[in-house]
Amino acid sequence: MTASGYTDKDKHEDIKVLHSMGYAQELERRLSRFSNFAVSFSIICILSGGINSLAQATSGAGGIGIGIGWLVGCFISLTFAVAMSQIASAYPTAGGLYHWGSILGNRGTGWVTAWLNLLGLVTVLGAINVGTWTFFVGAFGAALGIENTLVNQMIFLVIITGGQALINHLGIKLTARLTDFSGYLIFFGSILIAVVCLAFAQTWDFGRLFTFTNYTGTADVWPQVSNVWAFALGLLLPIYTITGYDASAHTSEETIKAAHSVPRAMVMSVVWSALFGYLFLAAFVLMIPDMDEAAKQGWNVFFWAFDQRVSPGIKEFVYLVVFVAQLLCGLATVTSVSRMIFAFSRDGGLPASGALSKVSPKFRTPVAAIWTGSILSVLFVWGSSDVSVAGTSAYTIVVSCTVIFLFLSFTVPIILGMMAWGTPKWDKMGPWNLGRGVFILFAVLSLISMIIIFLLGIQPPNDKALYITVGFFVLTAVIWFAFERRRFQGPPLGDIIAARQSAIKAAEAAVGEKLH
Repeated sequence: MTASGYTDKDKHEDIKVLHSMGYAQELERRLSRFSNFAVSFSIICILSGGINSLAQATSGAGGIGIGIGWLVGCFISLTFAVAMSQIASAYPTAGGLYHWGSILGNRGTGWVTAWLNLLGLVTVLGAINVGTWTFFVGAFGAALGIENTLVNQMIFLVIITGGQALINHLGIKLTARLTDFSGYLIFFGSILIAVVCLAFAQTWDFGRLFTFTNYTGTADVWPQVSNVWAFALGLLLPIYTITGYDASAHTSEETIKAAHSVPRAMVMSVVWSALFGYLFLAAFVLMIPDMDEAAKQGWNVFFWAFDQRVSPGIKEFVYLVVFVAQLLCGLATVTSVSRMIFAFSRDGGLPASGALSKVSPKFRTPVAAIWTGSILSVLFVWGSSDVSVAGTSAYTIVVSCTVIFLFLSFTVPIILGMMAWGTPKWDKMGPWNLGRGVFILFAVLSLISMIIIFLLGIQPPNDKALYITVGFFVLTAVIWFAFERRRFQGPPLGDIIAARQSAIKAAEAAVGEKLH
């Protein structure tokens, strides 16, 4: 027995599936079903995006942005999770999206999917830790005498990102313990905020949750738009928050009974995030002293409302819980981005792939990939924060594209899977099988959802995201047809897999993997 309820036979089966796709068991399988769930649940982290992006609803359509908008936006995210879960069960590999894009399509679609996902993950890691800094300054900055300056922000980012990378470096066991704790902490924090908000609310006016008021233009969140757009733009709160569940796929090779555990974790991380996010956000709306005044607060609405209603000691405790959860959100994101870099590199997809695909025999982690992804995220924030394009920070412009890129990286393999199902590329569902009809339904819903996300994501003040997205596809097309089409071979297929079996055994022996 290598873990509770995980037999040698189970491990043989996991490794057999991995070998059948041409890869060695270099990473260590330690993640239980809950641990795999906790990684995605921690990256979604409703206590991060749900709080830091709250103004997208309160300064948009008001209470209905939570009461109805949160549920609509969460369903949009769920469509992708359900569709991807079917593919994840059939192909449980690290860097899953890239691998799926390749085998269900071709080398080119896999390569584009990899870059969409990789750029999205690196920039979202930077954005998550910037959000943590913003929350830290808002919660504790005044008491500690720390000002919100670029220098202070970068020092903070170097410290916390370095810590997140170091923990990942030291092995998946330590990382899993912390992300497991993060999962419980998010549940606890959501209930805590809900109880505090309900306890300090003057009245429980549930009608607020279904009251529409067009608050756009009252703060620096949205420009003045029509009523329809005010509600639609508020959907970006749950859509931007409920993402990152592809981490369950990225950690497939470290998860026991991956073909069963990964798809379930992917779907349930979205479901539980949606439910507990709704719980504390709805309670928060009920606590707000005045919705008109809340709309004017813009991005400061969370702190403003707590200052108005909640006693100091309780307030600081809530802030501490949220801050720790946000730190662990970044930790889990480092795990996800490093596995994506590792998986793409072992197939030669990145510069210095030989180094980036190395796994430490001592820690069984892709050390170079961990530190590279972490350093790139900090450099992205540093390099973009002090640069403006037409009066808009380059950081803001790029971050506005991050979620578009991530959801595009979800959409490509889903659509390819819809077209490939029933062909030799995908002739058998994995053990998590909701049926072909359900998969096709959610694949179509995912495509519709992607169109909605793209249209919402390029609206002012994020309109420059359109040019970045178009520019990305033009640039990748040039690079692919000029260089990568001849060089990049993609994941092993067919006879190449059989030819790699001796190399697979050697790679496993090099990291101390003894069970064959």
